[in-house]
Amino acid sequence: MAKTYDTRIDLSSEARSELIALLNKNLAEALDLYSQTKQAHWNVKGVDFIQLHELFDELAENLEGHVDELAERATALGGVARGTVRMAAADSDLAEYPDDVADGIKHVGLLADRYGEYGNRVREAIDKAEELGDPVTADLFTGISRDLDKHLYFLESHIQI
Repeated sequence: MAKTYDTRIDLSSEARSELIALLNKNLAEALDLYSQTKQAHWNVKGVDFIQLHELFDELAENLEGHVDELAERATALGGVARGTVRMAAADSDLAEYPDDVADGIKHVGLLADRYGEYGNRVREAIDKAEELGDPVTADLFTGISRDLDKHLYFLESHIQI
């Protein structure tokens, strides 16, 4: 575990350590999902190009905001945010995004899989943060979960009939 700093936040050092690890795990996966969403944004082709290009960019921008919130909460709890690309790649459990996809609907399906997977993990993080007695971190995860579910709905609506 990296160095931690003293804080006046009234959580035990053990709870803070667990929360910092949880936040950093989610930071890694949010950064990974952000980069995978940008991969789709840059490489989408097909008749729905502009619609999907713009949608993927909007989804990535939203994730970027959550990345910042996760990192800042980890540091507010006295931790160190693990936010480089290499750290994220090492700490994320999301599947690697293929580099040979152009078809827009294929990108939608790949992103839907990843948004669903990460969304499920964020819901688990809500429960863990509550269990550790930190309603602020639980609330942060709840906001992220809300956005992920909405964006999963946007993606799935392209492929559901």
